[in-house]
Amino acid sequence: VFLFDEMLTNNQTRRSWNSIFLVCCTSFLVTFQVSLASNFNMASSAKKWNGNAMSQNDMMLKDTVVVLDDEDNIIGSASKKESHVFNTEQPRGILHRAFSVFLFDESTGELLLQQRASTKITFPNVWTNTCCSHPLHGMEPAEVDTPEDVANGTVMGAKYAAIRKLDHELGIPSNQLPVEKFKFLTRLHYWAADTVTHGRDSPWGEHEIDYVLFFCVKNKSELTIKPHPDEVDDIKWVSTQKLDEMMKDSSLLFSPWFRLICKKWLVTSWWKNLKQTMTTNDHCDYATIHEFDPPKEHLGGNGKAGPLFEEKQGDESKKQGAYGKVKTHKEPMLKQLSHLDEVFAAFYFLKVNPLKSNLETPFIEENFGADDLAFCDDILVKVSRSFAAVIRQLPSSMLVDILIFYLVLRALDTIEDDTTAFESNDIKIKHLANFRKTALGDPTWTMDGVGEGDEKRLLQNFDKCHRVYAKLSEKSQSVIADITQRMADGMAEFVGKDLGQGTVDVEQYNRYCHFVAGLVGEGLSRLFAASGLEKQSFAGELFLSDQMGLFLQKTNIIRDYLEDYVDHRAFWPQTIWNKYSKTGELGYFTRQEDEEVRERSLQCLNELVSDALELVPDCLAYLSKLQCKQVFRFCAIPQVMAIATLDKCYSNSNVFTGVVKIRKGTSCKLILRTNTLDEVHDTFYQFSQAIVGKAMAKRRMGVVDPSYERTMKACETIQELTASGHRRQTSKRRMPFVLGGLLLAASLGSKHIPVDFPGMQQSLLLLGIGMLSFGPYAVSQESDLKDANALQ
Repeated sequence: VFLFDEMLTNNQTRRSWNSIFLVCCTSFLVTFQVSLASNFNMASSAKKWNGNAMSQNDMMLKDTVVVLDDEDNIIGSASKKESHVFNTEQPRGILHRAFSVFLFDESTGELLLQQRASTKITFPNVWTNTCCSHPLHGMEPAEVDTPEDVANGTVMGAKYAAIRKLDHELGIPSNQLPVEKFKFLTRLHYWAADTVTHGRDSPWGEHEIDYVLFFCVKNKSELTIKPHPDEVDDIKWVSTQKLDEMMKDSSLLFSPWFRLICKKWLVTSWWKNLKQTMTTNDHCDYATIHEFDPPKEHLGGNGKAGPLFEEKQGDESKKQGAYGKVKTHKEPMLKQLSHLDEVFAAFYFLKVNPLKSNLETPFIEENFGADDLAFCDDILVKVSRSFAAVIRQLPSSMLVDILIFYLVLRALDTIEDDTTAFESNDIKIKHLANFRKTALGDPTWTMDGVGEGDEKRLLQNFDKCHRVYAKLSEKSQSVIADITQRMADGMAEFVGKDLGQGTVDVEQYNRYCHFVAGLVGEGLSRLFAASGLEKQSFAGELFLSDQMGLFLQKTNIIRDYLEDYVDHRAFWPQTIWNKYSKTGELGYFTRQEDEEVRERSLQCLNELVSDALELVPDCLAYLSKLQCKQVFRFCAIPQVMAIATLDKCYSNSNVFTGVVKIRKGTSCKLILRTNTLDEVHDTFYQFSQAIVGKAMAKRRMGVVDPSYERTMKACETIQELTASGHRRQTSKRRMPFVLGGLLLAASLGSKHIPVDFPGMQQSLLLLGIGMLSFGPYAVSQESDLKDANALQ
């Protein structure tokens, strides 16, 4: 800057300064070119990796591993040493990419193991699979795979890295390892501190997303094997029986990653079906990154690291909130108690007029085994408290049919929902496709290791459900089997789809909801007709049945945004949420600390709520066609819960930070008001009115909502359909309030109460409070619905 300043202010020396400046620029350009060429040559030479010319320390310092995020996206690089250091700043080191090769002799079925050299810095002396190491940056051929490479299963980078290291560690020439013969199976994300070697404060460990590769030779004699003494102490070809013996030998050490792979897949599946593993994609799972904490002896290290995935696995006692992975938003108890009408409703529902169970009726006791039915009833309560009470109040002639229908579909849903139990999507699809044949065809069929908590127990004891199913009428069995197969086929269609960012569009969104809920509506309608409690024509109400199911399912999907996103199986349609996400990611909406994100996320949420509200007219039409009081309540209770949930979700940012739930008192109040169509209409009118109030309040505040007109139109349609029932219910509620008010007024006029009646004031006061609290539920109303006994 000084030179330029002088040059511009001193005309006499300008020509000299120009010459000097030109020389400086020329010198800089020449130096830059030389430096660039030098760096290029260094990079080129780095590609010619020669492990035989490097010590263990050299490789620790010079090898550059591929640094990842939890989704296996490349976010940088680090030296091998830096990535494997465990300390307080990085308790589990740095997550990076790795591969594990399993090399088999087809003629004997044996697997080649290696014992890592005692000179290795991390995990020396341990027995492990054939070869495990890392793809590196700067190699030729390139060893860095893209998400597309993983999705199509090619992962040529990992395979080239495997060829390089098999040559280095075991001396197997690359010409004996055709790259096309490697089989990529899946990925696992694990970590482990090397506490067995270096003690509980070990400064070393592994934290990797490991690509599992299989390779087979016809006969081990085809291979040239010359282990590198600085890499491998020993090798051994083993059968499954020999490996089992070795792993039971307490004097031998095994790598934590090898133990995890053995336990999850190797012995029970991949190796057992080696030909199938190598010639088909039945055992390939490219979409899932399986997560594992290490065996307990490998926890800790210098960073005092505890379990990483324990929180993600969740609390089995908490079903909503992804088994504890996502918090559930609840109002404080004091605030809940401030809603006195709901407190009284809860008391009235639980103590005065609860839903009565019809399980202990002569018809059921005579036709079904007590022990098996007791299990089905108990597990029903565990897997769905809300549905259990609603199912139990059904007439005895159809109660068990609906109960078993629910449990069968819940078992199927558990298989679909489990993203870690199956080695590949192809295997899960086979289980889904065969579920009708196995679960409903084989009286002894059960399944273990799938699901969590009570859902897992349901599958483990499914034979008890089957014995009850086998005693149902042929009509009911036929309906349950048909819906089960069609739902399984629909679920299988979606298993192979990448739902991490939701469904593709509204059409796919509706199709998914049809398979998992619309078909349930159809099955229920057919079972209602088969029972004789509803008209035979009701079995043909396919459209309305489907719409009713879609309304319930869409409500759940809206509410469960975060829970589904955490589980990598989201359903919000991309054509809707992409309009509001500035990053093109569904996870954009979780950043609620950003004001713009909050605004855009609510706009997206309100469009989805409006889409669901447009299904309400068909739901009300379905309810209007029912004639049996118990069946009506069974259908109406979920519907009123759904409209209340949509009201709770509308313009509520808590949807993006946890699970939103309506108050228990609200639930009790809603259940009590499902005795007639008018009561249901009144409920829908009030909640649609509440949504309109929120929308208008936001508009007055200047908040822009692109879905405002759509929301208003949907709510206005609901109110037009339900206005008459709302007016009649308002009139019905007026009488108890007037009478209660008079009683309270009388109690306060103590000077007019005769002295001969002590306690009269208190009695009038209690009567007045009781009338105000319970009167609205005690006043009966005429209805066209008939009791099941009358219909039977």
